[in-house]
Amino acid sequence: MPGVALSAALAAGAFALVHLLGLRAVSPLVLAVLLGMVARGVLGRGGRAVTRPGVAFTVRPLLRVAVMLLGAQVTVDRIAALGGAGLAVIAAALAACLGFSVWLGRALRVEPGLARLIGAGTAICGASAVLAVTSATRADEEDVAYAIACVTLCGTLSMLLYPLLAEGLALAPRAYGLWAGASIHEVGQAVATAFQNGREAGEVGTIAKLWRVALLAPVVIGMGLVEARRGGNVPGPRPALLPWFVTGFLILIAANSAGLLPDAVRQAAGWVAPFLLAMALGAMGLDADPAKLRARGPRPLLLGLGATLFLASASLIGILWLLP
Repeated sequence: MPGVALSAALAAGAFALVHLLGLRAVSPLVLAVLLGMVARGVLGRGGRAVTRPGVAFTVRPLLRVAVMLLGAQVTVDRIAALGGAGLAVIAAALAACLGFSVWLGRALRVEPGLARLIGAGTAICGASAVLAVTSATRADEEDVAYAIACVTLCGTLSMLLYPLLAEGLALAPRAYGLWAGASIHEVGQAVATAFQNGREAGEVGTIAKLWRVALLAPVVIGMGLVEARRGGNVPGPRPALLPWFVTGFLILIAANSAGLLPDAVRQAAGWVAPFLLAMALGAMGLDADPAKLRARGPRPLLLGLGATLFLASASLIGILWLLP
């Protein structure tokens, strides 16, 4: 209980800071990591030993529940409203970004595990994707903390630049919304940026982002397959080919699409999932060693910036080429 309670307090503190200080451009998930790292220094080695069991529970089972609950926000009908061309552009840009991230990570000599986390966070849905991939692979807390900080920083820069770029490119509201939803990292960042160009752009951007969230399941399954194939040379149990939280994620999408989820359930999932994610990140901050983070150097950040630029360019080219 001490570790779970502390993780919950860190998450509550992160959301409170965002609300009280009006930090809309800052994700509570990132603040939870930072608060966790501060709490790590305050607790000392003895305090961390007391909280370690609860921290491990938060980082594993509770994190998986949070990722699963994201499916309650997605419906097939809403996604289909984008049309075949829109769906194809987003999926192709996502896949290309994942491949580009692996290639650039090798070129920059970034550790493969960290490169995969940054690529997933950039291509899909920011911190949520990083955490989902972490649950299906063997990433450590330092890699997770660095990847989340990296993709959040890049997503925040995108929020500031996209409205200016859209004005210079004279993008129509639908095209702008698609671009924001197809390429900005966090769900909240993408939706807020899309609505800056009006209601039509905001609604299209929200649906485009939900399609990327839905693609989280096949990506996690694919990465789990890759990890399982390498499991013979890596100590520890092999990750499941179809993790239970991914199965639950898909079931919730199907149930929501069929109208089987009451509004109260969907609304509850909408605030429980982000809070559990913030708890998991706060717990990871408690375990993250700042010295190990500094040892990563600037190359992973360059990878994140490069992947962000690639995704923004690829999705914009596809939108302007294929869509009217």
